[in-house]
Amino acid sequence: MKSLGIKKLYYSISEVSKITDLEQYVLRYWESEFEQLKPAKNRAGNRIYTNREIKLILYIKKLLRDERYTIEGAKQVLKNFSPEVDTGEQLELMEPAKQRAKIKDELLRADVLEVKQFLQELLKKLN
Repeated sequence: MKSLGIKKLYYSISEVSKITDLEQYVLRYWESEFEQLKPAKNRAGNRIYTNREIKLILYIKKLLRDERYTIEGAKQVLKNFSPEVDTGEQLELMEPAKQRAKIKDELLRADVLEVKQFLQELLKKLN
């Protein structure tokens, strides 16, 4: 995201999706599951997220994806969670997930080909 020195106060759901690397439907679902996550809506009815809400989303993501909590377990942990006061930082958009997945797939393919070559060489030596 291009930084012009102006701090953004609100983010659209598409921007939050890119920042957090989560699909928009996941954000809407979490909104229904976690009472702490209630983004305001503008006059057009679109969700507008603050930095505080984005930090909460990232924390929920960490609990569910990295620490492997269930939704109920994450709700219990969130009862004691309070994001720090706004530090004034500008959040950056993450690179699109498709590009990262492609790189990951290419690396995985290279690893598999290396293992295949090793096994073929081993088979030749055994014969």
